[in-house]
Amino acid sequence: MGLTAGPVPPRVDAPVKAGVLELIDHAAREGGWSLRRSAAALGVDHARVLRWQARAAAGGSLADGKPGPDVPLHALLDWERAAIVKLAEDWGEIDRSHRKLAHRGSRLGLVHVSESTVLRVLVAEGVCLPAPDRREAGSRRAWPEWAELVPGVIWIYDFTHFRASGVCAVAVLDVVSRYWLSTCVSAEESSTQVEVAFIDALVVDGKEHLLDGHLLDELRGGAVPDNDDRLPVLLAISDNGPQMTSKATATFMAGARIAQHFGRPGTPNDQAWVESFFGHLKGEHPYLDKIGDPGELEAELRRLRVHYDTVRLHEGLGYVTPDDEHHGRGEGIRAARRAGLKAAWQARVATRRTMGEDHP
Repeated sequence: MGLTAGPVPPRVDAPVKAGVLELIDHAAREGGWSLRRSAAALGVDHARVLRWQARAAAGGSLADGKPGPDVPLHALLDWERAAIVKLAEDWGEIDRSHRKLAHRGSRLGLVHVSESTVLRVLVAEGVCLPAPDRREAGSRRAWPEWAELVPGVIWIYDFTHFRASGVCAVAVLDVVSRYWLSTCVSAEESSTQVEVAFIDALVVDGKEHLLDGHLLDELRGGAVPDNDDRLPVLLAISDNGPQMTSKATATFMAGARIAQHFGRPGTPNDQAWVESFFGHLKGEHPYLDKIGDPGELEAELRRLRVHYDTVRLHEGLGYVTPDDEHHGRGEGIRAARRAGLKAAWQARVATRRTMGEDHP
């Protein structure tokens, strides 16, 4: 008797069992093989074969039965199923979630079941909870026509938190050149931190002349001049945080000749530049979240700002530094690399041709 299928696995279907029994009977009739010898050749315990033969002789099914009782002892009672359905009818519009309904049932003392049990019962009963209405995405507001895509015109800012020190920092960046202009570290987020960060940014970028004290006094007094050619010069992009949309921030921005542009609520992609910046900053320097001294953190951020602006090559700028791009050297560096690549290719070709002439 030749076997090619290998040993019988631990669990098989009824047709396989029937085939094994038929094969053992055939071996006993034709070759005089004992049951133990056939079972050993098939790689199956002879006790299993005896059980299969007994079930077949008694006219029973060779299919594996379901373990345990037909109804588990801990199965839901009929009144519990009804309570779950009634709970969904009464509270489905409010809770809109099988997880909340499970806790609602316990809170009201109606039924105590797991969250997955609520879902399973509702699916079996064909009960569908109302889906939340999708919020329509607002149309993205275009930037003003005067905001040119050149360095020094469009800035973006946002806050980020550092766990160990318990402080936050607001950073101001140039959208086009990715130049990290300023940072203000503080224990709170308010319009004051925004003002400090923007004053530093204006000084760094050589635009401190935009801080018009007389104009700021007019704005704080409630007089907003119409058709004033002093307004605006810069565009500041941010989310809709209270410190960005506050009246104090708006007054300061107008006094510094900066127009405000807010992204759509719940749409962080509208501030992708600063979100990406914080992601790279914390991803490349994870120790920042472990610094417990706010003064030490501020000093480290000041050091990293110099590194980010003048040393780190920025992929989005064609692998030049933000300082190069902000001060107009970026295109020249990229052009020099393209020219260098072309010259190197030509030099390699000329060298190979010369070698080919000297060594035919």
